[in-house]
Amino acid sequence: MKTIDLKGTARKDLKKSAVKSLRRNGQVPCVVYGNGSENIHFTVDEKELKNLVYSPNVYLVNLDIEGKISQAVMREIQFHPVTDKILHIDFYAIDAAKPIAIDVPVTISGNSEGVRAGGKLHILNRKIKVSALPKDLPDTLPVDITDLALGKTITAGDLSFDKVNIITPKTTIICTVKLTRAVVAPAEAAAAATPAAATSAPAAEEKKK
Repeated sequence: MKTIDLKGTARKDLKKSAVKSLRRNGQVPCVVYGNGSENIHFTVDEKELKNLVYSPNVYLVNLDIEGKISQAVMREIQFHPVTDKILHIDFYAIDAAKPIAIDVPVTISGNSEGVRAGGKLHILNRKIKVSALPKDLPDTLPVDITDLALGKTITAGDLSFDKVNIITPKTTIICTVKLTRAVVAPAEAAAAATPAAATSAPAAEEKKK
């Protein structure tokens, strides 16, 4: 999995007034916890978070808090309900020797059989929660839809990856190919024409008599 470096400044004043002041100065309050260590409160320049937060990628984060280095994953992020500014981020410290649970993006590939037949592909979940050792975590999870037919689905239970355990419930639908009007209309027209064709034969016989 890709990594990203992030530098922070430790903070001790946790009062609301101090937090508001930090945010006014373009700083985002953060905390890192887990892996048996005590919580560390720190701040990061908001500009430094753009590549981490506003990205479809998932990263392992190399945190440098005033020289204290640790590796973590972003666990929770809070946004302002009106401005969407980043208000707070929780990081979870990880151990290279222990599996971690994290959401990994899904990459769809292949030309679906159902789409070739006139259906439309619907992607319902673009990330899957998995568990693996940090060194075994992939950047993305490839899902081949070549054999996905009309009306069929691919669920989390249909997938498997080497050295990666899928945590997302097996019944969770990743993608499906649904019927479109372009496919349904000809079928309806054919069905409607069949009775007419069937009744025309007796009528013709009656005229011969």
